[in-house]
Amino acid sequence: MLLIVNPHSGGKRKREWLKVLHTFLQPSYSVAYTERPGHATELAREADADVVVAMGGDGTVNEVARGLMGTDKALGIIPCGSGNGLALHLGIPPLPIQVINTLNSGVITHMDCGSVNGKPFFCTAGMGLDADVAWRFAASTRRGLITYIVLAWQLWKHFLPQQYTIDIDGTVITTPAVLVTVGNANQWGNQARIADLASVQDGLLNLVIVKPFRTREIPVLAAKLMDGRAHTSHHVQTLTGRHISIDREKPGPIHYDGDPIEAGTHIELEIVPGALKVLVPKHHNI
Repeated sequence: MLLIVNPHSGGKRKREWLKVLHTFLQPSYSVAYTERPGHATELAREADADVVVAMGGDGTVNEVARGLMGTDKALGIIPCGSGNGLALHLGIPPLPIQVINTLNSGVITHMDCGSVNGKPFFCTAGMGLDADVAWRFAASTRRGLITYIVLAWQLWKHFLPQQYTIDIDGTVITTPAVLVTVGNANQWGNQARIADLASVQDGLLNLVIVKPFRTREIPVLAAKLMDGRAHTSHHVQTLTGRHISIDREKPGPIHYDGDPIEAGTHIELEIVPGALKVLVPKHHNI
């Protein structure tokens, strides 16, 4: 087992994790630290181990998973980030006893992966308000859920929805939207389940269109988001498919697993079924 550690994620919590692992982790393991963006992918690809564990946030998990796609090596996760979206979907909360149990006696299964403009993602990809928030969050020195909420509120006050034309497996939708998210897994992180019906083993992407709403409706939408009922809102439209083509009015940020990049007006997404082996808790439905 190889642990790939992002030295810039987790802080004091990460040091405590390493002490716990040294005491309770049963398989023999080695540790490698990332030194630059993309390094985790290289380390994972070159690893001589059956299980490669990403220790960090969603960005580190994405990098490690990219290096393991299409191989016989399985991804493990020690969640030390701000959102921990994929870990939470897979039933791995940031609690030492549950993580240790998964690493010691979990089961290996296959999961799907997504691709947005050729870049792999494992949790969600999106554009609109969530991508703008991801862009601001990446530039911020502060981490955590509160920072997300503050940035989202600041952007919302001046946010203008865009018009989108979306082709999902031949079904075409033209609509204004605050954001368009595509879920392989069910959430952005922090149990904010934007694609609450998503499974990482069904060979499908979950398209979630959040249509314009009023400020006074935010508390109800937020409650539905956090308790897994986002799809029941009349402002939310959901569809599933294997290939999604999106055209929007203006270029701007998109994100994949929370990492923002600039993109043009045309975006292509597709599912890659069963492309990644992953270590998950026993008896957890993913």
